[in-house]
Amino acid sequence: MADEKLHKVLARSGIGSRREMERWIQEGRIAVNGETATLGDRIGPQDAVKVDGREVKLVFGRDAQRRVLIYNKPVGEICTRHDPEGRATVFRHLPPLKEGRWIAIGRLDINTSGLLLFTTDGELANALMHPSANIDREYAVRVLGDVSEAMLERLTEGVLLEDGMARFTDVQFFDGEGANKWYHCVVMEGRNREVRRLWESQEVQVSRLKRVRYGPIFLPSDVRAGTWREMTPKEVKELTKMMELAPKKSRAMSTAEKEQLKRRYKRQRTRRSEDRKKPQ
Repeated sequence: MADEKLHKVLARSGIGSRREMERWIQEGRIAVNGETATLGDRIGPQDAVKVDGREVKLVFGRDAQRRVLIYNKPVGEICTRHDPEGRATVFRHLPPLKEGRWIAIGRLDINTSGLLLFTTDGELANALMHPSANIDREYAVRVLGDVSEAMLERLTEGVLLEDGMARFTDVQFFDGEGANKWYHCVVMEGRNREVRRLWESQEVQVSRLKRVRYGPIFLPSDVRAGTWREMTPKEVKELTKMMELAPKKSRAMSTAEKEQLKRRYKRQRTRRSEDRKKPQ
């Protein structure tokens, strides 16, 4: 097996993101075979790597198990592993891992609910979050205020926010009467509070916000708030192919999981039209 770049191996092993690992290397926090690591170092299974003085277990190339979770984040949870204020985090509900750790693909703020993806593979996480991937995100949003066609046109043409121009690539009326109405809107970036800020720039108040799609992955209607389901090996393989990544080993499904999956697909065939319904 050919040696791989240190920061990529660390990210794949769940130590942190590639960017974090590059920063840690620059800060001198990582050592390889007793020597302080430098950017661009390459390592193999024969090398011993320590982070902050503690040896870490690394996952290399095709030995990595690529798992993906679909999680329905409730309002009130934050997307960090530990919170000094003691608030609930999205990681508390996830299944334990024998090696590595779950990596969140993107973030949702504390007041936003809906689809959040997790993976054990740093390469897949990086591919799904990198701006060059052009991954779109779709949100169901309930707004309070008068929404005109001229306003929707401005929101799709572009609005100048404090951190630059932003826009919806698509926005469609979904449901509702009176002052409160539901819209589905799509953004191509993951900027902080971008959807809320776009609506608020038009003096419209957002009262509910839920992500319902991340790229090709929709939030299934049977995944309730605070729960998750693991993507099947076939689904992970399709996602991997779409992101143009090399295939890796997938976790074998048990007989019970296969039967559960058959029942789930049978139910979903009868209610696919519900996938885009407004949040309850």
